Amino acid sequence: MLRVAVVGSGPSGIFTAQALVQQQGVPGVTVDVLDRLPCPYGLVRYGVAPDHEKIKSLQNNLRAALEHPAISFLGNVRVGDEAGGLAPRRLLDLYHAVVYCVGAATDRRLAVPGEDLPGSFSATEFVSWYSAHPDAAPGGFVLGARSAVVIGVGNVAVDVARVLARGADELRATDVPDAALAALADSRVADIHMVGRRGPGQAKFTTKELRELGALPGAEVLVGAEEAALDPAWADSSGLPAVGRRNVEVLRGWAAEPARGLARRIRLRFFLRPVALLGEDAVRAVRFERTVPDEHGGVIGTGRFEDIEAQLVLRSVGYRGVPIPGLPFDPERGTVPHTGGRVLRDGMPSCGEYVAGWIKRGPTGVIGTNRSCAKETVTSLLADAETLMTRRPAGDPYSALRSAGQDPVRWPGWLGIEAAEAALGRRLGRGPVKIPDWEGLLAAARDQP
Repeated sequence: MLRVAVVGSGPSGIFTAQALVQQQGVPGVTVDVLDRLPCPYGLVRYGVAPDHEKIKSLQNNLRAALEHPAISFLGNVRVGDEAGGLAPRRLLDLYHAVVYCVGAATDRRLAVPGEDLPGSFSATEFVSWYSAHPDAAPGGFVLGARSAVVIGVGNVAVDVARVLARGADELRATDVPDAALAALADSRVADIHMVGRRGPGQAKFTTKELRELGALPGAEVLVGAEEAALDPAWADSSGLPAVGRRNVEVLRGWAAEPARGLARRIRLRFFLRPVALLGEDAVRAVRFERTVPDEHGGVIGTGRFEDIEAQLVLRSVGYRGVPIPGLPFDPERGTVPHTGGRVLRDGMPSCGEYVAGWIKRGPTGVIGTNRSCAKETVTSLLADAETLMTRRPAGDPYSALRSAGQDPVRWPGWLGIEAAEAALGRRLGRGPVKIPDWEGLLAAARDQP
């Protein structure tokens, strides 16, 4: 029997586990899916906007995979040489193979003066707050802010702009934690500026996400046609990929509409590069340099500057992997070195160690991209199965984890968390509401066998 650990229970980890137990070439494969959190599903639970019910419903598919009899979920398990984690070498003693599917856990920085002023956050911090991630800092994101600047023009930027522009009543039917819902209800944010350093033809958001901004009942989208027209694609988008052409068409439509004077305004700005966050005790504005297209698909600065008022700044300029203590790491790419998913140590494949997902390829693609990525890694692992099976794992992993000071949350514990969140929602007169703290999550899990 081939015993495999998958570290990470987001889509890449679950797709990896599913591919392992569904393959036909190596019989008797069992998989333990380990996660630092007591809850599965990764960014599908803690990264998808609460009003995106269709994407969040992917949890049902991921749940079905975790309920496979050959797959076990073990949450609240820390992996790494530091902070009480289980060292990768020790983990490899317990399994024939370990696949790391830990994603890209931090945001890229702007590297500009003032970035760490109070009122400046990464988009991930904001998303974690309204998604009830137990590591999230308590509120303070929107209280008192009148103007917000979102730096970036991808889908995450669209998500945070949309949540800021929504009324609390529109989010009440979602699983937003009660404290975040109350803060959003008290929000004074009226102007949300979403700013990109390049033009509309190079924006990374999908057309579906973009159109959702125009469907908010209490907000309007304003597009400055004059600056958007700096992009050659504004006049002729035929050379763009299909999604780029559709995006430009949507933006052109908004640019042609007169302002309606609604309570909240989402202003889409282009060709502005952040150079500094201004303020003394807190952010009061963002200084941008006007850019123009160069001849190579990029932009160059013009030396002209513009300040946009903001008491809240959210940067959304991409993600980056972080090192797992005990595993090799490429600091330039933010990934674990590998070939075909096999982890490389000193340039050579490390027997029994594999990667899949963003920690393997970088933060690219959509949720479905992880399926083909996982398949490639599983193909490599199964090709190595004969060699892997010559090692004998040391004892029962669950008992070994407990002996190593871990307190794993198994599947019934997760079901207990689900039940507690449903009960919390009923008390609040809502649907299921997420428990936002470690203490509450672990208490709910421990109420189960």
